[in-house]
Amino acid sequence: MDAVKFIFNVVEIVLISYFGFASIYIFLFSFFGLFKAKKRKTVINKKRKFAVLIPGYKEDNVIIEVAKKALEQSYDQALYDVVVIADSFKERTLQKLAELPIKLVEVSFEKSTKSKALNKAMEVIGDQYHIALILDADNIMAFDFIERINNAFNKGYTVVQGHRIAKNTNTPMAVLDAISEEVNNHIFRKGHRVLGLSSALIGSGMAFDYHFFKTIMANVNAVGGFDKELELKLLQDRNKIEYLHEALVLDEKVQKTEVFSNQRKRWLSAQFIYFKRYIGTGIKELFLNGNVDFADKVYQMISPPRILLAGIVVIITILYSLLYGIGLATSLTIPLKLWLVICTLTVIAFIMAIPLKFYSLNTLKALLTLPKAFALMFFSLFKLKGANKKFIHTQHGTINS
Repeated sequence: MDAVKFIFNVVEIVLISYFGFASIYIFLFSFFGLFKAKKRKTVINKKRKFAVLIPGYKEDNVIIEVAKKALEQSYDQALYDVVVIADSFKERTLQKLAELPIKLVEVSFEKSTKSKALNKAMEVIGDQYHIALILDADNIMAFDFIERINNAFNKGYTVVQGHRIAKNTNTPMAVLDAISEEVNNHIFRKGHRVLGLSSALIGSGMAFDYHFFKTIMANVNAVGGFDKELELKLLQDRNKIEYLHEALVLDEKVQKTEVFSNQRKRWLSAQFIYFKRYIGTGIKELFLNGNVDFADKVYQMISPPRILLAGIVVIITILYSLLYGIGLATSLTIPLKLWLVICTLTVIAFIMAIPLKFYSLNTLKALLTLPKAFALMFFSLFKLKGANKKFIHTQHGTINS
């Protein structure tokens, strides 16, 4: 009996420590995300040449519109090329793309990955560019996006992440995905920059010094989560990642639960893999070299996803409250108080991070699907084996609500 009690106490301490730290972490960065980051002054006025790289795998539904929209920028058209990297596109789509004033790079791999497509495209288009700007095949840039990116490079940055927002909120799952994106923008990008740490990368709507990007990408071979591997390499070398909250990129949000499940499973798998790979280096960088940025990123690889954090914390807090309320566990007074604090911090962090525009009846309806989204994420934890060893394609194209 004592052994069972001991094991229960150990598990209890581990859970309180893990979720407690996670709640304090997101509360801290969510609070500071309410403020504005200190801005650098312009150090040079220069118009750079951009390669707008758009890799796509079987993206026939959206790529034509995206390519056309990418040509509509306030920036001088002579100073940017739209490069569509076509993997497994239909012949009809390729013909339509060939009619546009873009560069079309056709690629084919035994195992397709985003990193392979980007590396091949840069090999084909050459080195006459100053900045590599990465979009997903469903992304649409705001009219002034390239102009804002160029201005950030004029302030001395070499890596810049734009503000990705929802292109669609046509289904309850799309609404939840849009909110999730904004919560992450607030905490892991805006909040981090306010405190002087680097922004997290998203995988698209991001820009790099071209030659620097080409060099570092040559050593990136991730099947999934290439942006995670990329930012870990960047932060280990102490490259600061800027976040431009006003530079907007529209991104299609997940509309079906099965797509949501596959996408999150891939992301979770990538995070665990990179945590195991870099945990030792992260500890060394923190204590021997004072590299807080890198150690912070390594922690993010093992921190609970926001939907799991919120769901598990609420469930455990309710469970403890019920046990205590019916008098079955009067010894749980201190743990219950701790869980109430953890739950409160988590809820307040989310309230601060969610933009006001989402406080609507539409969001309230979408919240009815939150238990299903939580269940999908939770059970995905038990299906991660091999998820990062094969390419999982997220199909794009708006469906009816």
